[in-house]
Amino acid sequence: MKLLVTGAAGFIGFHTAKALLDRGDTVIGVDNLNDYYDVSLKQARLTQLEGRNGFGFIKSDLADRAAIKELFETEKFDRVVHLAAQAGVRYSIENPHAYVDSNLVGFTNILEGCRNNSVEHLVFASSSSVYGANTSMPFSVHQNVDHPLSLYAATKKSNELMAHAYANLYQIPVTGLRFFTVYGPWGRPDMALFKFARAILDGEPIEVFNNGQHARDFTYIDDIVEGVVRSVDLVATPDPDWDDTMPDPATSAAPYRLYNIGNNNPVELMDFIAAIEKALGKTAEKVFLPLQPGDVPATYADIDALADAVGYRPKTNIEDGIAKFVDWYREYYGT
Repeated sequence: MKLLVTGAAGFIGFHTAKALLDRGDTVIGVDNLNDYYDVSLKQARLTQLEGRNGFGFIKSDLADRAAIKELFETEKFDRVVHLAAQAGVRYSIENPHAYVDSNLVGFTNILEGCRNNSVEHLVFASSSSVYGANTSMPFSVHQNVDHPLSLYAATKKSNELMAHAYANLYQIPVTGLRFFTVYGPWGRPDMALFKFARAILDGEPIEVFNNGQHARDFTYIDDIVEGVVRSVDLVATPDPDWDDTMPDPATSAAPYRLYNIGNNNPVELMDFIAAIEKALGKTAEKVFLPLQPGDVPATYADIDALADAVGYRPKTNIEDGIAKFVDWYREYYGT
């Protein structure tokens, strides 16, 4: 197939593009290479993809309506994997317009591209952040999620609603994936694992929010990518059992599906830190701080729907996953 992967220089986008290329698909990657974090890391990811048979890269901003329109009309994609977004809960408090431009305007342009160019299937990234104030564990796609705690979460919930509207109006098959704290080699420097590893190796203290009472459903990148690729292959269809008197948020009478994609095994933050210390062979100096605005105390993914649909089964435990990240980090940064 010929696929568009947005955010191809990003963490999940890079690994997804690589997996699609490995199996023989043609991939056009798009990324605006913004400076939200180290651009050289994004460039290094792209270097791993460029020169491979079947890969092409276009630097473009998804909010550029004319450019995205031309991209779809020129390339004629079979399927689209939309992973580009302005990420980060805390950054959304400081810079809300970046989230509107990328996550709302950009996503509208992707939806329009799919609508006007007969795209067979759109798979897009949502987030566990949409669960917001919900504390019923594990988080289920069959629950309503109407109380986001950050603008980032609100934009991701909006993406789900926008995608459903297009699936309903234009019969575009759409699948949304709610990602749960993805980690691994080539990860994002603004994420806890990266920040903790860097600080510990540099002999600097780490900030432990919510006084260490956090729990996260950390999910290794290889497990995530397997689920993404399987979801691309399973084109969304209307739910034959849809009941409009008891609507299920995860399905529809339209060709629309929502899934959690996580590890189904939350890890306490202090255990997560201990695994990093073990992999690095160094003990962290810890500064305990309160819960930050927009953060939630815990995440825990119910992945039954995705397991039933595509056979998704995460395999990587936290110790092995962190060890693989540390090996990559030491090699990449020469530490």
